[in-house]
Amino acid sequence: MSEYERSRTMPAQPEHVFDQAANVGQLDAWLPRELHVRVEDPPAVTVHEDGTGEDTAALMRAELDQMRIEWGTREQGDYAGWLQVAGIGSGASEVTVHLSFFDESHDPGERQVNDALDHSLRLLEEQVRLRVDNTAG
Repeated sequence: MSEYERSRTMPAQPEHVFDQAANVGQLDAWLPRELHVRVEDPPAVTVHEDGTGEDTAALMRAELDQMRIEWGTREQGDYAGWLQVAGIGSGASEVTVHLSFFDESHDPGERQVNDALDHSLRLLEEQVRLRVDNTAG
């Protein structure tokens, strides 16, 4: 099993960050470009990976009271992850993303995963900034 975790501070209230992260209609704006989530019958979703052309049955749950999103593959149990938003004061938040690969053959490797997580967190921060700026102005 391989596990990866990255965090990023964002200049927004945790509720704003969580709302953006949990918005399934806008996941493509911050997930890795090759992944696309299609909502079926929540919590059921399908994840399409452009690189392989494969669709994977998955589950995704957003828990507002915990400011946490959890996901993972449905049938295979090869992969799981979570995103946690925490307020850190002064109107800022820390977002942590954790990925677990239970089947080593699905693990793309430390460098690729960490780069993808960092990139996704940067994109999420951009989306949060756009939303907060549009709300404020």
